Amino acid sequence: MIQPIVVGTDGSARADVAVEWAADEATLRRCPLHIVYAAERWDYDVPFHAAPGMCESLTETGERVLAEAVERAAKARPGLPVTTELAFDSPARALRSQGRRADEIIVGHRGLGGFTGMLLGSTSLRVAGHVPVPVIVVRGEVCERRGEVLAGVDLSEDGTHVLRYAFEAAALRGAWVRVVHAWRLPVTPLAVRETAALSQERLTDAIAPWRAEFPDVGVVEQTPCGHPVGELADRSSRAALLVVGSPERDHAPCLGSVAHGMIHHADCPVAVVPPPG
Repeated sequence: MIQPIVVGTDGSARADVAVEWAADEATLRRCPLHIVYAAERWDYDVPFHAAPGMCESLTETGERVLAEAVERAAKARPGLPVTTELAFDSPARALRSQGRRADEIIVGHRGLGGFTGMLLGSTSLRVAGHVPVPVIVVRGEVCERRGEVLAGVDLSEDGTHVLRYAFEAAALRGAWVRVVHAWRLPVTPLAVRETAALSQERLTDAIAPWRAEFPDVGVVEQTPCGHPVGELADRSSRAALLVVGSPERDHAPCLGSVAHGMIHHADCPVAVVPPPG
């Protein structure tokens, strides 16, 4: 069974951009699109008995927002299969619940404050790195005309999942891949040249299998000395998509510091890819 691309919406301008981006992604990956709206009945996760008519009002609002999102997706990609879901839950829980039956989950950078809460500090950070599928945060300048997929890899960890996703995304877009591994200055100044050479050698070795599997995808390898967040952010303005990994801690997925930084600072959509589970 083909899993859908799932996108959350709240009817805001940034969510509209995310819906259009998700429609393009679904078309590229030949997946259906599933649009989710979360109508949260209470604040601060404290339930209460809803006032008469409140649930009906939430339902009407949700159905209207979903209908508008379907229309927007259909306009962007005519013929794309689209389904919708109105969830009475918090935005983060509503999207996390999709993790086992989605190909990818897509959220906007900023929304209205509730899905009605898709503010960066809440939904995006509570979903990315916490589900077993890639999460794409649509932020920055959305420009598919940029012919580059930017990937940040940490050579101290297994970056296979990041490289696989980046090369697949580039192949789908007819783009090239820029793979960046940033390293820190060693304690001993005399070891700088050795550290730089070793970083380049290890990056070349890590990329070699993907060059072989995707011979038509051009590759740029870079091993700058610096902090990965700054180095990736500086390069993100030239990319159609930035790909980073989420680490696993205590056998559970989490959002690492680099992914967290890129969700805040990248100038393009950010894909946070979990390790294989």
